[in-house]
Amino acid sequence: MADVAELAGVSGQTVSRVVNGNDRVTAATRLKVETAMRQLGYRANIAARALATGRFGTIGVVMFNLSAVLNVRIVEAVVAGAQARGYSVSLAVVDGPTEKEVHAAVRGLTDRAVDGVIVIEARVLDTPHLRLPDEVPLVIADSRAAHKHPTFGTDEAAGARAAVDHLLGLGHATVHHVAGPAGSNPAQRRRAAWQRQLKRSGRVVPPPVVGDWSPRSGYEAGLRLLTGGRMTGGGVTAGGVTAAGATADGVTAEGVTAVFAANDQMAVGVLRAAAELGLRVPEDLSVVGFDDLDFTPYLTPPLTTVRQDLAAVGRRCVDHLITQIEAGAAESASRFVRPELVTRASTAPPR
Repeated sequence: MADVAELAGVSGQTVSRVVNGNDRVTAATRLKVETAMRQLGYRANIAARALATGRFGTIGVVMFNLSAVLNVRIVEAVVAGAQARGYSVSLAVVDGPTEKEVHAAVRGLTDRAVDGVIVIEARVLDTPHLRLPDEVPLVIADSRAAHKHPTFGTDEAAGARAAVDHLLGLGHATVHHVAGPAGSNPAQRRRAAWQRQLKRSGRVVPPPVVGDWSPRSGYEAGLRLLTGGRMTGGGVTAGGVTAAGATADGVTAEGVTAVFAANDQMAVGVLRAAAELGLRVPEDLSVVGFDDLDFTPYLTPPLTTVRQDLAAVGRRCVDHLITQIEAGAAESASRFVRPELVTRASTAPPR
């Protein structure tokens, strides 16, 4: 650093300010220092910088499912937001949502010298009396308020209400639901909001069919709904249902005219089931998904769905965490990003 200061004709303190991103340096002086650093091959010593500033310039991320598309979207936003603020990201993937494993993951990250931690989809937070580690600032990317820690996520209930209101507004008598797995908090919130909105509108609440987020489970749920549960093995049983799975005039079993699936993958399965049963979407059946994944505009027909702005969730997590890190404050906050209903060709008024 002394060599850089001598070559640039500035003080060692000025070099330190440039290295640490301090704004109290003119653009001309910063350019001189950076030029000298390049000429000398200078690299900041991370350990020395941490000793001087009390920060490592790294954010830890704990997540439970690396293959989940929505989790990956949040991680991408976290990485981009952290890099824009001069921080790197260290990732830890937890096998199971248990208190022991979360504590171990956070401890492992703090051992690797991180300034703060973001926990994505913290299902473990439902554990009664859970205490997360307090060694570093911690923010949670999830869809509900979680204990004392700042939380940012999608307003799941608002998205489900928008889907139901859209279908009822088209004139459908009620809305059937393909729900996500019982152990999933997003699934539970979407299902509860669907049920409340139907009751609030004075409509019949049909029994939901539970899937596991996969297209296959949506397909099987669609067959059950659209044939009145008369699917066994690989075909339709006797009982007045045609080979196409619908009555002669194209009306689905038990008057099913609208389906809200808890995610886009299961909605794709419902579309496949409808096609195999000879039903037209949206003429005979309207379908709405949730998430707005990249493929949804290119389905046949393009899928009406609820769009989550997960990039905004990730950015808010990063901004709040870095504010805590740099300001030394542990402010608690819960803020939720309102999703948007994207109307496409898979919904229409009932015949």
